[in-house]
Amino acid sequence: MHISTTRRHYVGADGVERVYETHLLRRSVRVGKTVRNETLANLSHLPAELIEALRAGLSGKTLLVAGEGLELVRSLPHGHVAALCAQAGALGLANLLGPACKERDIAYALVLARALRPASKRATVSWWSDTTLVEDLGLKDVGTDEAYAAMDWLLMRQDSIEAKLARRHLAETANPSRRAYFDLSSSWMEGRTCPLSAFGHSRDGKRGKLQIEYGLLTDQQGCPVAIRVFPGNTSDPTSFVEIVKVVRERFGLKELVMVGDRGMITSARIDQLRELPGMGWLSALRAPSIKKLAEDGGPLQMSLFDEVSFCEITHPDYPGERLVCCRNPLLATERARKREALLSATETELEEVAAACRRERRPLRGKDAIALKVGKVVGRHKMAKHFVLDVAEDSFSFSRNEASIAEEAALDGISVLRTTIREGELDAAGVISAYKDLSGVERDFRSMKAIDVDIRPVHHRLEDRVRAHAFLCFLATYLTFHLRATLAPLTFLDTERPGRSDPVAPAPRSASARQKDATNKNAEDAEVRGFRELLEHLGTLTRNTMRVVGGEGVTFELLATPTPTQRRVFELLGVPVPRTLV
Repeated sequence: MHISTTRRHYVGADGVERVYETHLLRRSVRVGKTVRNETLANLSHLPAELIEALRAGLSGKTLLVAGEGLELVRSLPHGHVAALCAQAGALGLANLLGPACKERDIAYALVLARALRPASKRATVSWWSDTTLVEDLGLKDVGTDEAYAAMDWLLMRQDSIEAKLARRHLAETANPSRRAYFDLSSSWMEGRTCPLSAFGHSRDGKRGKLQIEYGLLTDQQGCPVAIRVFPGNTSDPTSFVEIVKVVRERFGLKELVMVGDRGMITSARIDQLRELPGMGWLSALRAPSIKKLAEDGGPLQMSLFDEVSFCEITHPDYPGERLVCCRNPLLATERARKREALLSATETELEEVAAACRRERRPLRGKDAIALKVGKVVGRHKMAKHFVLDVAEDSFSFSRNEASIAEEAALDGISVLRTTIREGELDAAGVISAYKDLSGVERDFRSMKAIDVDIRPVHHRLEDRVRAHAFLCFLATYLTFHLRATLAPLTFLDTERPGRSDPVAPAPRSASARQKDATNKNAEDAEVRGFRELLEHLGTLTRNTMRVVGGEGVTFELLATPTPTQRRVFELLGVPVPRTLV
């Protein structure tokens, strides 16, 4: 038996087309050599859903009562790991890590977990079971010992992996500007037994904490290429020497322009770069050098900025280099504000020392004791050069050094870039923009330290384990960097940054970015979220294990229906919504 549906179209006198459907229950009978259809009943008066149920039943399908026929055995978050795996597949991350083996699968899962839910290795291994990672990557019964072994395996392959990334992002075909960017940061340590931990300048503001230093090498867009870990008391120039050796000896890049800030690429480091054929630099001068250029008769005069915010000069102390001078009025205003705040704070504390010398009960006495108190104050705010101090055995007085303050204020907002990039390759405005691309490294540090990967604090005690942890976080940052770029239309990231008529001024946000900020919608009227919030939303796309009640233990996997945002994510990734991760 079967259900036969026929449709008849009529156009009434009013010109409106009408469609009539007839549903007949029929059976086929053979009379001799002829097959005839016999109508058993007219089902047209039945509800449409009942007709479809009868049609499915007659075709041999098993029908279940809604709410009674299926049991949801388990629901696992799937969408966020699926999106990350799709991006990793586009980057060839698994093959980049090494040949297929158990250690590679675990290391791959550690990278994914670090990008999605950074936590300790013990917590990470437990979290795998709460996603589809365990089943799809074959990680059942993997514990922390196997995770640490995979980290050790990954560290042994660091040089090979970074060399491939260097060919991908820094070679001449991918990096025609031949520029590489390097900067140093730090993270504090928990524990005191690691050989790398030491006291140093904490960029995290963690006074009294041991720390490690790590340098990040990127391309012009800020894509991470390599990472190196140093003891916590390593200076910026020392780390720069190490990364130059890595670039030339391990990556085989003999012609490259290294870009770093004034604390990284010092005059001494530049003297070393001069001895390396093919190596150039782009950095900035320190305040004393700028002051020397601005002295009477020097090439740097404030009149140069009467009509423009930047200019190019030369000086015999910098042979073969270009000096690009910039004046940023906003930066000048901010420096003047900060200086006045520091001067006022210093004056307040110095007045307390002076009052201690004048008090009747137990006054502060002794030139050495008074000088010690004064030294702590001026050292705390670094304002000693701007004060005239008079310390006596039983008194103390001070006043501002207005000449010193005026001399420093004259150079507020002034910066001077020094580079070997030839004028035919980049004009002065291009040099300024190239130097400002150092912000890409700072963005990676924020992603690695606080926003996405959370490298800090470091709990490992073994030197190689600390390096493996940093390399793992580096790979997660590399993956996150590309995923952020891919999903930019669905986040608040500015995808249409306008060009700047003045390279010294801050970059404005585009009209489309301002629209996203104001309406939480993009140009396609799709919902916009923060990147981390978008990943959380993807996590609500679950893969569900269903069991047929009374079906002798029959189970099957059912993917939840993606929301429009989730579906759009995988469209941007260029893949259909995957049911499995591999």
